[in-house]
Amino acid sequence: MMLPRRQTILGGVALAAGTAAPAAAQLTIDMTKPSFEPVPIAIVDFKGDKVGADIAGVVRNDLQNSGLFRSIAPSTFIQQNIDPNQPPRFPEWRQIGAAGVVVGQVTTAGGNIKVDFRLWDVVVGQQATGLSFTSQPNNWRRLAHIIADAIYKRVTGEEGYFDTRVAYVSETGPLGARVKRIAIMDQDGFNNRYITDGRSIALTPRFSPTLQEIVYMAYGERNEQPRVYLQNVDSGRRELLGNFPGMSFAPRFSPDGTKVVMSISADGNSDIYQMDVRGRALQRLTNSPAIDTSPCYSNDGTQIVFNSDRGGTQQLYVMSASGGGDRRISFGEGRYATPVWSPRGDFIAFTKISAGSFGIGVMRADGSGERMLASGFLVEGPTWAPNGRVLMFFRQQPNSGGRAGSVTLHQIDITGRFERQVPTPTDASDPAWSPLIPQ
Repeated sequence: MMLPRRQTILGGVALAAGTAAPAAAQLTIDMTKPSFEPVPIAIVDFKGDKVGADIAGVVRNDLQNSGLFRSIAPSTFIQQNIDPNQPPRFPEWRQIGAAGVVVGQVTTAGGNIKVDFRLWDVVVGQQATGLSFTSQPNNWRRLAHIIADAIYKRVTGEEGYFDTRVAYVSETGPLGARVKRIAIMDQDGFNNRYITDGRSIALTPRFSPTLQEIVYMAYGERNEQPRVYLQNVDSGRRELLGNFPGMSFAPRFSPDGTKVVMSISADGNSDIYQMDVRGRALQRLTNSPAIDTSPCYSNDGTQIVFNSDRGGTQQLYVMSASGGGDRRISFGEGRYATPVWSPRGDFIAFTKISAGSFGIGVMRADGSGERMLASGFLVEGPTWAPNGRVLMFFRQQPNSGGRAGSVTLHQIDITGRFERQVPTPTDASDPAWSPLIPQ
Protein backbone atom coordinates (compact mmCIF):
# COMPACT_ATOMS: atom_id res chain seq x y z
CA MET A 1 0.00 0.00 0.00
CA MET A 2 1.29 3.39 -0.97
CA LEU A 3 2.13 5.49 2.06
CA PRO A 4 0.63 9.00 2.16
CA ARG A 5 3.33 11.41 1.07
CA ARG A 6 1.88 14.72 2.19
CA GLN A 7 2.09 13.74 5.83
CA THR A 8 3.17 16.64 7.96
CA ILE A 9 6.76 16.78 9.10
CA LEU A 10 5.92 17.73 12.66
CA GLY A 11 9.28 19.24 13.46
CA GLY A 12 12.37 20.21 11.54
CA VAL A 13 15.01 22.15 13.41
CA ALA A 14 18.67 22.81 12.77
CA LEU A 15 21.24 21.28 15.08
CA ALA A 16 24.08 23.50 16.19
CA ALA A 17 26.86 23.73 13.63
CA GLY A 18 30.34 25.15 13.83
CA THR A 19 31.53 28.15 11.83
CA ALA A 20 32.68 27.25 8.34
CA ALA A 21 36.40 27.41 7.71
CA PRO A 22 38.24 27.83 4.37
CA ALA A 23 39.65 24.30 4.50
CA ALA A 24 36.09 22.94 4.37
CA ALA A 25 36.23 23.37 0.58
CA GLN A 26 37.13 19.68 0.38
CA LEU A 27 33.58 18.95 1.46
CA THR A 28 32.24 21.04 -1.41
CA ILE A 29 31.86 20.46 -5.12
CA ASP A 30 31.52 22.96 -7.97
CA MET A 31 29.35 21.48 -10.70
CA THR A 32 30.15 24.36 -13.04
CA LYS A 33 33.75 23.19 -13.43
CA PRO A 34 34.49 20.99 -16.45
CA SER A 35 35.90 18.23 -14.26
CA PHE A 36 35.45 17.27 -10.66
CA GLU A 37 35.68 14.19 -8.51
CA PRO A 38 32.74 12.82 -6.49
CA VAL A 39 32.93 13.69 -2.79
CA PRO A 40 33.86 10.64 -0.67
CA ILE A 41 31.35 10.40 2.17
CA ALA A 42 30.80 7.85 4.95
CA ILE A 43 27.20 7.30 6.06
CA VAL A 44 26.90 5.38 9.31
CA ASP A 45 23.75 3.38 10.12
CA PHE A 46 21.61 5.54 12.39
CA LYS A 47 21.43 4.42 16.01
CA GLY A 48 18.31 3.57 17.97
CA ASP A 49 15.27 2.14 16.21
CA LYS A 50 15.85 -0.61 13.63
CA VAL A 51 14.60 1.71 10.90
CA GLY A 52 17.82 3.70 11.35
CA ALA A 53 19.75 1.34 9.09
CA ASP A 54 17.06 1.69 6.42
CA ILE A 55 17.22 5.48 6.60
CA ALA A 56 20.99 5.43 6.21
CA GLY A 57 20.63 3.09 3.23
CA VAL A 58 18.26 5.44 1.42
CA VAL A 59 20.58 8.40 2.07
CA ARG A 60 23.52 6.39 0.67
CA ASN A 61 21.58 5.47 -2.47
CA ASP A 62 20.32 9.01 -3.08
CA LEU A 63 23.76 10.57 -2.84
CA GLN A 64 25.56 7.79 -4.72
CA ASN A 65 22.99 7.84 -7.54
CA SER A 66 23.48 11.59 -8.04
CA GLY A 67 26.99 10.90 -9.32
CA LEU A 68 28.36 13.70 -7.13
CA PHE A 69 29.16 11.53 -4.10
CA ARG A 70 31.12 8.34 -3.56
CA SER A 71 29.64 6.40 -0.69
CA ILE A 72 32.40 4.67 1.29
CA ALA A 73 31.59 1.04 2.09
CA PRO A 74 30.63 0.57 5.78
CA SER A 75 32.86 -2.53 5.89
CA THR A 76 35.91 -0.22 5.67
CA PHE A 77 34.95 1.96 8.65
CA ILE A 78 37.64 1.92 11.34
CA GLN A 79 35.61 3.58 14.07
CA GLN A 80 32.62 1.50 15.11
CA ASN A 81 29.73 2.11 17.55
CA ILE A 82 29.82 5.88 17.03
CA ASP A 83 27.96 8.03 19.54
CA PRO A 84 25.83 10.28 17.26
CA ASN A 85 25.94 13.04 19.88
CA GLN A 86 29.74 13.20 20.00
CA PRO A 87 32.30 14.21 17.38
CA PRO A 88 33.77 11.22 15.52
CA ARG A 89 37.47 10.39 15.73
CA PHE A 90 38.46 12.41 12.69
CA PRO A 91 41.94 10.91 12.06
CA GLU A 92 40.37 7.47 11.57
CA TRP A 93 37.97 8.83 8.96
CA ARG A 94 40.73 10.72 7.19
CA GLN A 95 42.61 7.45 7.04
CA ILE A 96 39.91 5.86 4.86
CA GLY A 97 39.64 8.97 2.66
CA ALA A 98 36.32 10.36 3.88
CA ALA A 99 35.66 14.07 3.38
CA GLY A 100 32.47 13.87 5.41
CA VAL A 101 30.81 11.56 7.94
CA VAL A 102 27.03 11.33 8.42
CA VAL A 103 25.71 10.02 11.75
CA GLY A 104 22.25 9.98 13.26
CA GLN A 105 19.81 8.39 15.65
CA VAL A 106 16.13 7.46 15.69
CA THR A 107 14.01 7.60 18.84
CA THR A 108 10.29 7.24 19.49
CA ALA A 109 8.30 10.25 20.69
CA GLY A 110 4.59 9.97 21.47
CA GLY A 111 3.79 7.50 18.70
CA ASN A 112 6.06 9.28 16.21
CA ILE A 113 9.73 8.89 15.42
CA LYS A 114 12.33 11.57 16.00
CA VAL A 115 15.28 11.52 13.60
CA ASP A 116 18.46 13.52 14.25
CA PHE A 117 21.40 13.63 11.88
CA ARG A 118 24.74 15.41 11.63
CA LEU A 119 27.18 15.85 8.78
CA TRP A 120 30.74 16.20 10.09
CA ASP A 121 33.47 17.85 8.03
CA VAL A 122 36.43 15.50 8.42
CA VAL A 123 38.97 17.99 7.05
CA VAL A 124 38.32 20.79 9.54
CA GLY A 125 37.06 18.54 12.32
CA GLN A 126 33.70 20.19 12.93
CA GLN A 127 30.02 19.83 12.21
CA ALA A 128 28.95 21.05 8.76
CA THR A 129 25.18 20.76 9.15
CA GLY A 130 22.53 18.92 11.14
CA LEU A 131 18.76 18.65 11.43
CA SER A 132 16.13 17.09 13.65
CA PHE A 133 12.71 15.87 12.46
CA THR A 134 9.66 14.32 14.06
CA SER A 135 7.08 12.50 11.93
CA GLN A 136 4.95 9.38 11.60
CA PRO A 137 6.89 6.10 11.64
CA ASN A 138 5.76 5.06 8.14
CA ASN A 139 7.18 8.29 6.78
CA TRP A 140 10.79 7.21 7.38
CA ARG A 141 11.70 6.93 3.68
CA ARG A 142 10.67 10.52 3.04
CA LEU A 143 12.71 11.68 6.02
CA ALA A 144 15.72 9.94 4.48
CA HIS A 145 15.20 11.85 1.22
CA ILE A 146 14.97 15.15 3.13
CA ILE A 147 18.24 14.36 4.92
CA ALA A 148 19.90 13.54 1.58
CA ASP A 149 18.64 16.87 0.23
CA ALA A 150 20.19 18.72 3.19
CA ILE A 151 23.56 17.03 2.64
CA TYR A 152 23.42 17.67 -1.12
CA LYS A 153 22.74 21.37 -0.52
CA ARG A 154 25.54 21.71 2.04
CA VAL A 155 28.11 20.11 -0.27
CA THR A 156 27.04 21.48 -3.67
CA GLY A 157 25.38 24.78 -2.76
CA GLU A 158 22.40 23.68 -4.90
CA GLU A 159 18.94 22.67 -3.74
CA GLY A 160 18.40 18.92 -3.55
CA TYR A 161 15.84 16.95 -5.55
CA PHE A 162 15.47 13.66 -3.67
CA ASP A 163 12.19 14.50 -1.86
CA THR A 164 10.24 14.46 -5.13
CA ARG A 165 8.02 12.22 -7.18
CA VAL A 166 7.86 11.27 -10.85
CA ALA A 167 4.72 10.61 -12.89
CA TYR A 168 5.13 8.50 -16.01
CA VAL A 169 3.26 6.34 -18.53
CA SER A 170 3.33 2.67 -17.55
CA GLU A 171 3.24 0.45 -20.64
CA THR A 172 2.26 -3.23 -20.70
CA GLY A 173 1.08 -5.70 -23.32
CA PRO A 174 2.12 -6.29 -26.95
CA LEU A 175 3.43 -3.35 -28.99
CA GLY A 176 0.32 -3.36 -31.18
CA ALA A 177 -2.10 -3.21 -28.24
CA ARG A 178 -0.35 -1.39 -25.42
CA VAL A 179 -2.14 -0.72 -22.13
CA LYS A 180 -1.00 2.73 -21.02
CA ARG A 181 -1.64 3.92 -17.46
CA ILE A 182 -0.41 6.91 -15.51
CA ALA A 183 1.79 5.82 -12.61
CA ILE A 184 3.57 7.76 -9.90
CA MET A 185 6.57 6.90 -7.76
CA ASP A 186 9.31 8.44 -5.63
CA GLN A 187 12.21 9.74 -7.71
CA ASP A 188 14.30 6.68 -6.78
CA GLY A 189 11.67 4.25 -8.11
CA PHE A 190 10.06 3.25 -4.80
CA ASN A 191 6.41 3.57 -3.70
CA ASN A 192 5.06 2.98 -7.20
CA ARG A 193 1.29 3.17 -7.68
CA TYR A 194 -1.18 3.73 -10.51
CA ILE A 195 -3.32 6.82 -11.07
CA THR A 196 -5.44 5.39 -13.91
CA ASP A 197 -6.86 1.89 -14.34
CA GLY A 198 -5.94 1.16 -17.97
CA ARG A 199 -9.48 1.16 -19.37
CA SER A 200 -8.56 4.24 -21.39
CA ILE A 201 -5.24 5.22 -22.95
CA ALA A 202 -3.64 7.78 -20.62
CA LEU A 203 -0.74 9.90 -21.85
CA THR A 204 1.52 12.90 -21.20
CA PRO A 205 1.32 13.47 -17.43
CA ARG A 206 2.42 16.93 -16.27
CA PHE A 207 2.77 18.25 -12.72
CA SER A 208 1.24 21.43 -11.39
CA PRO A 209 4.04 23.74 -10.18
CA THR A 210 2.22 24.76 -7.02
CA LEU A 211 0.43 21.63 -5.79
CA GLN A 212 0.91 17.87 -5.90
CA GLU A 213 -1.47 17.53 -8.82
CA ILE A 214 -0.98 16.18 -12.32
CA VAL A 215 -2.73 16.93 -15.55
CA TYR A 216 -2.91 14.21 -18.18
CA MET A 217 -4.68 13.37 -21.41
CA ALA A 218 -6.89 10.29 -21.80
CA TYR A 219 -8.50 8.69 -24.83
CA GLY A 220 -11.66 6.82 -23.89
CA GLU A 221 -13.22 3.87 -25.61
CA ARG A 222 -15.04 4.14 -28.96
CA ASN A 223 -12.45 6.61 -30.35
CA GLU A 224 -13.70 9.48 -28.20
CA GLN A 225 -12.00 12.86 -28.38
CA PRO A 226 -9.18 13.33 -25.88
CA ARG A 227 -10.08 14.64 -22.46
CA VAL A 228 -7.74 16.41 -20.07
CA TYR A 229 -8.00 15.57 -16.37
CA LEU A 230 -6.52 17.22 -13.30
CA GLN A 231 -5.91 14.79 -10.45
CA ASN A 232 -4.57 15.17 -6.93
CA VAL A 233 -1.97 12.45 -6.49
CA ASP A 234 -2.60 12.02 -2.75
CA SER A 235 -6.38 12.26 -2.40
CA GLY A 236 -7.15 10.76 -5.81
CA ARG A 237 -9.69 13.52 -6.49
CA ARG A 238 -10.06 14.04 -10.24
CA GLU A 239 -11.75 16.76 -12.26
CA LEU A 240 -12.25 17.27 -15.96
CA LEU A 241 -10.19 20.22 -17.17
CA GLY A 242 -11.74 20.15 -20.62
CA ASN A 243 -12.37 18.43 -23.95
CA PHE A 244 -9.95 19.59 -26.61
CA PRO A 245 -10.50 17.99 -30.03
CA GLY A 246 -7.28 17.89 -31.99
CA MET A 247 -4.98 18.28 -28.99
CA SER A 248 -1.84 16.15 -29.20
CA PHE A 249 -0.18 16.81 -25.82
CA ALA A 250 -1.49 17.47 -22.34
CA PRO A 251 -1.25 21.13 -21.30
CA ARG A 252 1.72 22.47 -19.37
CA PHE A 253 1.15 24.81 -16.44
CA SER A 254 2.50 28.31 -16.09
CA PRO A 255 4.92 28.71 -13.16
CA ASP A 256 2.20 30.22 -10.97
CA GLY A 257 -0.29 27.48 -11.87
CA THR A 258 -2.98 29.89 -13.13
CA LYS A 259 -2.67 29.09 -16.85
CA VAL A 260 -1.91 26.18 -19.13
CA VAL A 261 -0.49 26.17 -22.63
CA MET A 262 -1.20 23.51 -25.27
CA SER A 263 -1.24 22.81 -29.00
CA ILE A 264 -4.55 22.19 -30.77
CA SER A 265 -4.94 21.04 -34.38
CA ALA A 266 -7.68 22.46 -36.57
CA ASP A 267 -8.13 22.64 -40.35
CA GLY A 268 -4.93 20.75 -41.03
CA ASN A 269 -2.49 22.74 -38.91
CA SER A 270 -1.58 22.98 -35.23
CA ASP A 271 -1.34 26.19 -33.20
CA ILE A 272 -0.46 27.16 -29.63
CA TYR A 273 -3.25 28.12 -27.24
CA GLN A 274 -3.26 29.40 -23.68
CA MET A 275 -6.08 28.77 -21.21
CA ASP A 276 -6.89 30.37 -17.87
CA VAL A 277 -7.38 27.45 -15.47
CA ARG A 278 -10.22 29.14 -13.58
CA GLY A 279 -12.05 30.90 -16.39
CA ARG A 280 -11.29 28.14 -18.93
CA ALA A 281 -11.15 30.75 -21.72
CA LEU A 282 -8.83 29.91 -24.63
CA GLN A 283 -6.44 32.44 -26.16
CA ARG A 284 -4.78 31.65 -29.49
CA LEU A 285 -1.06 32.51 -29.43
CA THR A 286 0.14 31.42 -32.89
CA ASN A 287 -1.61 31.57 -36.26
CA SER A 288 0.40 30.05 -39.05
CA PRO A 289 -0.01 27.24 -41.61
CA ALA A 290 2.83 25.39 -39.88
CA ILE A 291 2.68 22.77 -37.13
CA ASP A 292 3.35 24.57 -33.85
CA THR A 293 3.42 22.19 -30.90
CA SER A 294 5.05 21.11 -27.58
CA PRO A 295 4.86 24.50 -25.83
CA CYS A 296 6.46 25.11 -22.42
CA TYR A 297 6.63 28.25 -20.27
CA SER A 298 9.88 29.81 -19.12
CA ASN A 299 10.61 29.68 -15.40
CA ASP A 300 9.37 33.27 -14.92
CA GLY A 301 6.26 32.77 -17.06
CA THR A 302 7.10 35.55 -19.53
CA GLN A 303 8.08 33.40 -22.53
CA ILE A 304 7.10 30.14 -24.22
CA VAL A 305 9.37 27.76 -26.10
CA PHE A 306 7.83 25.46 -28.73
CA ASN A 307 8.79 23.53 -31.84
CA SER A 308 7.55 24.36 -35.32
CA ASP A 309 8.20 23.39 -38.93
CA ARG A 310 7.44 26.91 -40.19
CA GLY A 311 11.01 27.20 -41.50
CA GLY A 312 10.82 23.95 -43.44
CA THR A 313 12.20 21.66 -40.72
CA GLN A 314 11.20 21.05 -37.12
CA GLN A 315 13.05 23.64 -35.00
CA LEU A 316 12.75 25.41 -31.64
CA TYR A 317 11.24 28.87 -31.30
CA VAL A 318 10.66 31.25 -28.39
CA MET A 319 7.84 33.80 -28.17
CA SER A 320 6.22 36.04 -25.60
CA ALA A 321 3.80 34.29 -23.22
CA SER A 322 1.07 36.54 -24.63
CA GLY A 323 1.98 35.65 -28.22
CA GLY A 324 4.19 37.43 -30.73
CA GLY A 325 7.88 38.12 -31.00
CA ASP A 326 8.62 34.63 -32.32
CA ARG A 327 12.30 33.90 -32.86
CA ARG A 328 14.13 30.73 -33.83
CA ILE A 329 16.78 29.51 -31.39
CA SER A 330 17.92 26.11 -32.81
CA PHE A 331 20.27 26.01 -35.79
CA GLY A 332 22.07 22.67 -35.57
CA GLU A 333 21.71 19.80 -37.99
CA GLY A 334 18.60 17.67 -37.62
CA ARG A 335 15.17 18.21 -36.10
CA TYR A 336 14.33 19.43 -32.58
CA ALA A 337 11.33 18.48 -30.41
CA THR A 338 9.83 18.40 -26.89
CA PRO A 339 11.56 21.52 -25.47
CA VAL A 340 11.36 21.99 -21.69
CA TRP A 341 12.57 25.12 -19.90
CA SER A 342 14.74 24.60 -16.82
CA PRO A 343 13.27 25.67 -13.46
CA ARG A 344 16.38 27.85 -13.11
CA GLY A 345 15.79 29.55 -16.46
CA ASP A 346 19.33 28.96 -17.72
CA PHE A 347 18.78 26.01 -20.09
CA ILE A 348 16.20 24.49 -22.39
CA ALA A 349 16.28 20.69 -22.72
CA PHE A 350 15.13 19.06 -25.95
CA THR A 351 14.97 15.91 -28.04
CA LYS A 352 17.03 15.97 -31.24
CA ILE A 353 16.64 13.69 -34.26
CA SER A 354 19.56 13.63 -36.66
CA ALA A 355 20.71 11.03 -39.20
CA GLY A 356 18.27 8.49 -37.83
CA SER A 357 19.53 8.83 -34.27
CA PHE A 358 17.84 10.38 -31.24
CA GLY A 359 19.47 12.43 -28.50
CA ILE A 360 18.75 14.47 -25.40
CA GLY A 361 20.47 17.84 -25.24
CA VAL A 362 20.43 21.26 -23.61
CA MET A 363 21.00 24.77 -24.90
CA ARG A 364 20.85 28.22 -23.36
CA ALA A 365 17.61 30.15 -23.68
CA ASP A 366 19.06 32.17 -26.57
CA GLY A 367 20.05 28.98 -28.44
CA SER A 368 23.77 29.17 -27.68
CA GLY A 369 25.88 26.51 -26.00
CA GLU A 370 24.10 23.45 -27.40
CA ARG A 371 25.36 20.21 -25.79
CA MET A 372 24.16 16.65 -26.27
CA LEU A 373 23.93 14.56 -23.09
CA ALA A 374 22.57 11.20 -24.25
CA SER A 375 21.88 9.41 -27.52
CA GLY A 376 20.52 6.09 -28.72
CA PHE A 377 18.05 4.10 -30.77
CA LEU A 378 15.22 6.18 -29.26
CA VAL A 379 15.71 8.66 -26.43
CA GLU A 380 13.00 11.23 -25.85
CA GLY A 381 10.90 13.27 -23.46
CA PRO A 382 13.24 15.18 -21.10
CA THR A 383 11.88 16.50 -17.79
CA TRP A 384 13.76 18.62 -15.24
CA ALA A 385 14.33 17.95 -11.55
CA PRO A 386 13.18 20.98 -9.54
CA ASN A 387 16.78 22.11 -8.94
CA GLY A 388 17.45 22.34 -12.70
CA ARG A 389 20.59 20.20 -12.48
CA VAL A 390 19.26 16.73 -13.38
CA LEU A 391 17.10 15.45 -16.23
CA MET A 392 14.97 12.35 -16.62
CA PHE A 393 13.96 10.90 -20.00
CA PHE A 394 12.94 7.60 -21.52
CA ARG A 395 15.09 5.29 -23.59
CA GLN A 396 13.88 2.52 -25.90
CA GLN A 397 16.26 -0.25 -26.87
CA PRO A 398 16.04 -2.23 -30.13
CA ASN A 399 15.14 -5.90 -29.82
CA SER A 400 17.02 -8.72 -31.53
CA GLY A 401 15.22 -7.95 -34.79
CA GLY A 402 16.29 -4.32 -34.72
CA ARG A 403 12.81 -3.06 -33.90
CA ALA A 404 11.54 -1.21 -30.85
CA GLY A 405 12.02 -3.16 -27.63
CA SER A 406 11.74 -2.38 -23.93
CA VAL A 407 11.24 1.20 -22.73
CA THR A 408 12.97 2.45 -19.56
CA LEU A 409 13.42 5.67 -17.59
CA HIS A 410 16.85 7.23 -17.07
CA GLN A 411 18.38 10.10 -15.09
CA ILE A 412 21.33 12.17 -16.24
CA ASP A 413 22.98 15.27 -14.81
CA ILE A 414 23.57 18.35 -16.97
CA THR A 415 27.27 17.54 -17.36
CA GLY A 416 26.29 14.33 -19.15
CA ARG A 417 28.72 12.36 -16.97
CA PHE A 418 26.30 10.42 -14.82
CA GLU A 419 23.45 8.43 -16.34
CA ARG A 420 21.53 5.69 -14.54
CA GLN A 421 18.37 3.69 -15.15
CA VAL A 422 15.47 4.34 -12.78
CA PRO A 423 13.73 1.07 -11.78
CA THR A 424 10.06 0.66 -12.71
CA PRO A 425 7.87 -2.48 -12.49
CA THR A 426 6.81 -2.20 -16.17
CA ASP A 427 8.00 -0.52 -19.32
CA ALA A 428 7.90 3.23 -18.74
CA SER A 429 7.86 6.37 -20.89
CA ASP A 430 7.17 10.12 -20.84
CA PRO A 431 8.29 10.99 -17.28
CA ALA A 432 7.29 14.22 -15.50
CA TRP A 433 9.21 15.37 -12.43
CA SER A 434 7.31 16.94 -9.52
CA PRO A 435 8.29 20.04 -7.58
CA LEU A 436 9.70 19.47 -4.08
CA ILE A 437 7.00 18.01 -1.86
CA PRO A 438 5.71 20.53 0.72
CA GLN A 439 6.93 19.72 4.23
